[in-house]
Amino acid sequence: MLRQVTADRYVTPLRAGGSVPGIVEADDLGTYVVKFTGAAQGLKALVAEVIVGELARALGLRFPELVLVDFDPAIATDEPHQEVQDLLRASAGLNLGMDYLSGAADFTPKVAQTFDVDPLEAGRIVWLDALTVNVDRTRHSSNLMIWPMLGVAPPKLWLIDHGAALVFHHRWDASAPEKSAPEKAYDFRQHALGGHTPDTRAADAELAPRVTEELLRAIAAEVPDAWLADEPGFATPDEVREAYVGYLLARVRASAAWLPTDFPTREQLADEDARRAAKTQQGRPDWLKRVPDLHGKPAAQQDWSVHLG
Repeated sequence: MLRQVTADRYVTPLRAGGSVPGIVEADDLGTYVVKFTGAAQGLKALVAEVIVGELARALGLRFPELVLVDFDPAIATDEPHQEVQDLLRASAGLNLGMDYLSGAADFTPKVAQTFDVDPLEAGRIVWLDALTVNVDRTRHSSNLMIWPMLGVAPPKLWLIDHGAALVFHHRWDASAPEKSAPEKAYDFRQHALGGHTPDTRAADAELAPRVTEELLRAIAAEVPDAWLADEPGFATPDEVREAYVGYLLARVRASAAWLPTDFPTREQLADEDARRAAKTQQGRPDWLKRVPDLHGKPAAQQDWSVHLG
């Protein structure tokens, strides 16, 4: 089960993301990036974070620890921005925290050109995203971090931010589950790791047998009842959990229908980027053409926290 901690210091909001998560210190001496229940994305984003994040961990992928954070808005009365205060006041009680990887760097397209990713590791991540229908791990919004960056150990890829996964739960029908189409394929050619020749077939052979009904039930049980209580078409939180289990189990059994295997090479991606850059420059005023590429900062100068949504 997810550990539960109590927030005792609100450090700062992260305004780069639409959900405005915040950095919070807790009574276990940990520091967490907290996504709040009062955010505009709603509770389904938090449900997706738990299910996909814990599934990633169970399959051996690197993902920061998740905790349930008991949050009292009274600890953040010094926050000067009214909209953030409104968010915090609407989020009293249990929220979701992710272990803060201090100093981690964003996996940008420029970093991807030089960072070596094993094809099987790339395949495992792509496979997980395809299974959970995660549409938000693209080349220009990777939700991948490189950590640690201080030379203590070789830097590795870490997964973050799965709130946009499980897109089926925005439109499922409890009386007609076939509408969710568990065999549906998605276009993953622009996946953040597509240029690293992901071996999705080997990943499928390795991971699909491990996604069992027992595992999915254990993961779904970690979602708090309150986050599932008001789902239209379902009488109880346990019915919603069963729907997640049933869908993901059906989807993993249909992997032959949705397995992504067609990815552009790094050279093709580089050519595409060059064409996009050239097209972007056309018609721009001379002064704007001289503005530096702020998205191409060296990895060591980037902080993962500003990219969380």
